[in-house]
Amino acid sequence: MTGYSNIRQEFGNIEALERELNLKQLQINRLLNITQAINNNVKAKGLFDMYSSFLSWEMGVKKMALYFFSKGKWKCVSQIGIEKQLLNFDISLELDKYTRLNNLEGNDHPLVRQFDVVIPVKHKDDHLAYVFIGGFGEEEDMFNKVQFITTITNIIAVAIENKRLFKRQLEQERLKHEMILASEMQHLLIPKDLPVSDLYELSSIYLPHLNVGGDYFDFIELENNRVVFCIADISGKGVAAALLMSNFQANFHALFHQYDNLIDFVKGLNDAVLKITKGDRFSTFFVADYDINSRKLRYINCGHNPPALAMNGKVQRLTEGCTILGIFEELPSVEMGEILIEEEALILLFTDGLIDIKDKNGEFLDQEYGHEFILKNYNLSAADFNKKLMGKVRAFSADLTLPDDFTILTCKIFE
Repeated sequence: MTGYSNIRQEFGNIEALERELNLKQLQINRLLNITQAINNNVKAKGLFDMYSSFLSWEMGVKKMALYFFSKGKWKCVSQIGIEKQLLNFDISLELDKYTRLNNLEGNDHPLVRQFDVVIPVKHKDDHLAYVFIGGFGEEEDMFNKVQFITTITNIIAVAIENKRLFKRQLEQERLKHEMILASEMQHLLIPKDLPVSDLYELSSIYLPHLNVGGDYFDFIELENNRVVFCIADISGKGVAAALLMSNFQANFHALFHQYDNLIDFVKGLNDAVLKITKGDRFSTFFVADYDINSRKLRYINCGHNPPALAMNGKVQRLTEGCTILGIFEELPSVEMGEILIEEEALILLFTDGLIDIKDKNGEFLDQEYGHEFILKNYNLSAADFNKKLMGKVRAFSADLTLPDDFTILTCKIFE
């Protein structure tokens, strides 16, 4: 009888070993299936479903909750055996406690206490996921089971993270391509060939902070010996500001010829900006109309950095005008400045990019907004003045890190 019992026990051990080998084979096959699914770029939901099925059927897990960080919060993406109302409990404050595999015995959180262990998944210093496991039997090989679950969870978590990073890379490439196209389109709107004659000359410097931006300058030469030139700074940066800039450019050219004077033109431009932005964005703007025959310069400054007019050995700031465009349905008041250009003169128009430049010590380029520099150099042509000004800027800020869009428009009026 003893020999027969030994034989039965040995057969029993063999059968148990075969069952364990079959289970291991099933686990390995499912692991291969999940790996193939990852290689075949199966969507995240499909991977989560395979993960849940694997833990439930092959691993015999009774309770599980897998958490991933999504859209600014930790979200349960897969679960086994957990009542729906328990998953409504906020678990985010609990997660920070777990930096390695932890036994959850004694935890009083309504959801966490449903489980036996928590397995955090990390990449470098960042947590990718947390899986809570529970319902282990007393005779289960908990150590080996947790080890295998840790392995499969890491595979799933890293695969999902790689998908996220790849998607973000594609998005960045798409945005980069769109930025290049936007930059090319915007540069088409910026005047390249500025007028140069014996009577006047325009010259510009245009350096958008993010390749596209909200700075704008332009000019219109009229048949009755007048030249109109302007500069604007649309609030914001990047593509959004660039789109508003393109709209502003279209309105500038479309509206100018509809009005007989600058005041009505500025009011019409304000209406057009407000119609597009609904008051959420605004623009500073300066426009000048120079009459060659009378040598009169008429201008309106709409909340823009006051341009500098150098003449007769003095610098005058052009401040007459109104508030910024795009905020008020009706501009409170609009004043037009008028100056007689008695002799050779130079007018410097600029945006914040010039006056916001700092050196390595945090000092601004010129607290007097270039007063001394303008006085010393306004006898130069517009092109030479800009070249020398850019040299001063580069010498002041060696790396020329622009805090904002950088735009200069210089008008030289000859005697």
